Amino acid sequence: MILGAVLAGGLSRRFGSDKALAELNGHTLIALAVDALAGLCEHVVVVGRETAPAPALPDWPRADMGPLAGLAAALHYARDEGYEAVLSCGVDAAVLPEDLLDALSPAPACLAAQPVIGLWPAAAAPVLEQLLHSDERHSMLRFAELIGARKVQTAVPIPNINTPGDLAALSDRQ
Repeated sequence: MILGAVLAGGLSRRFGSDKALAELNGHTLIALAVDALAGLCEHVVVVGRETAPAPALPDWPRADMGPLAGLAAALHYARDEGYEAVLSCGVDAAVLPEDLLDALSPAPACLAAQPVIGLWPAAAAPVLEQLLHSDERHSMLRFAELIGARKVQTAVPIPNINTPGDLAALSDRQ
C-alpha cells in the first residue's frame, strides 16, 4: 500500500502569503494536491498544518525544519500503519501526471527537477531520522542520495509554483 503525503509546512516566503490557500481555477492548491495524490494512493495525509482537506500530521521531529520534517512524519506514520511507501508532493503540486507512480516505481525515487515529489520506502524512516539529527545538509536531495534513490525525469515538466506569477502562468495555461 502507498500513503500519499502532501508536505504543507512551508512558510511560503517567495509566494508572499499562505500558498496552500492560493486558488487555481476556484480550488485551493492544498485541495488540488490532496486530490492529485488521492487518485494515486490508498490514503492521503497532509503534513505540517493543523487543518487540511485530509487527515493532518505534525512535522517530525518539529516544525520549521523544511520538507524533510514533513516527509519524516509521513514515513513514521506509514511504517506504523503498515504502508510500504510514501508518495510525497509539495502543497503546490496541483498538477501531477497520472503515470507518476509508474514513473517513480520501484521506490526509492524522486523527480530530478522537484525532489520533494518522490516515492520513499517506509523502511527508510531511520535514515531520515539520523539525517535530521545530524549536522549534514537537510535537503531532499541529500536524503535521496543516502538511500540510493533514482532521480527520474518526466516527459512533461510538472509546474513548480513558488510565486504568484507562477500561479498566474499556470492558470493561463489551464
